[in-house]
Amino acid sequence: MLKWVTVWGNATSVAERRPENYARDITLRYPVKCAFGGNAVRLHFSNFCGTEPITLTQVAIASAVSDREINLKDAALITFAGKESVTINAGEEIVSDEIPFRIKPKDSVSVSFYLENFTLMRSAVVVTGPLSKGFFSLGNRTFSGVLPLEATRSTNVFYFLTGIDVLTDDKNRCVICYGDSITSQSWPDYLAIKCMDDPYNSTAVVRKAASGTRVLREYKCITYESYGLCGKNRFGREISSVSGADTVIIQQGINDIIHPVGTEINPFRPMSDLPTVRQLEEGIEYYVSIAKSKNLKVILGTLLPIYGWRTYAPFREKMKNEFNDWVRVYKGADGFIDFERALRSETNISAFADDYNSGDNLHPSEEAYKVMAELAFGGIQK
Repeated sequence: MLKWVTVWGNATSVAERRPENYARDITLRYPVKCAFGGNAVRLHFSNFCGTEPITLTQVAIASAVSDREINLKDAALITFAGKESVTINAGEEIVSDEIPFRIKPKDSVSVSFYLENFTLMRSAVVVTGPLSKGFFSLGNRTFSGVLPLEATRSTNVFYFLTGIDVLTDDKNRCVICYGDSITSQSWPDYLAIKCMDDPYNSTAVVRKAASGTRVLREYKCITYESYGLCGKNRFGREISSVSGADTVIIQQGINDIIHPVGTEINPFRPMSDLPTVRQLEEGIEYYVSIAKSKNLKVILGTLLPIYGWRTYAPFREKMKNEFNDWVRVYKGADGFIDFERALRSETNISAFADDYNSGDNLHPSEEAYKVMAELAFGGIQK
């Protein structure tokens, strides 16, 4: 028996506002490593955060030979209601036609798409990690075997493409990692690698994370517009776009605590944005209710150390600790992963252990992300 399962995916957020927000006559290419195989694909594209229509002139999928190179022998044109080109209106998301395309387990494929006309590059998300990279190249390179070095640059901004579904064996499934910048960085990629190291692996990891996002608030100014949508405008839509998921890991809430500083310091960050701990808990309970309505197992992650972060204050530490204590005993979820206890210092439990601090006292180091992946791997096996 076969079913559709999302083998790769990202969130939709808001690209940073710059004068050069429009692009034309460029090709975007995203290489993706697939946890398992299948015989057909369909692609998800989003202009949810856009304010005007965009047109994908041509889209293709092919086996990836290397980061910039594809195998033209199996390259397949992606169509939309039978057409090569598609226009996606502002605020809309679309799914391509089902395209016959053979993928073997642990294969790498590349999705390439060409933007011929001026396009508002607004619906996007920044992600990093060993499996997360992309390229843009001048001209129509959709069916170019190799992107020319002199006309190509790498990027960690993922525009418009939000998911790849594979028609695969019924035993396969995916796990969603939902959160903010900590989850848009490396640990979901390390979790995916950990899963794929198992020769009998049946799990794909789908990241739905956007830097700066909060559970309860979102910014209405272009200065912080790229910090994206709040939970009520993200969570239900994003997990609903994932096929074949049975579990969601949620690690979010620290930005609700550390962002507000008062209008005398920053006019866009009033202290009135600071929630109570109970309000933050209610935001997570909302996530859990939505996930449970979609028959997803829910695993919560504790918030990480923040000692030394530029807005650190004892009252924020207290809020974080109270929230984490609640996560550890909350019965509405199916379990929790104690990321904080694994990464904190033994001598100062408010801070990261030395090897686990990226240097900004908020984001983990690469070694710490590997630890988070190990913990998450154990959590999704239960």
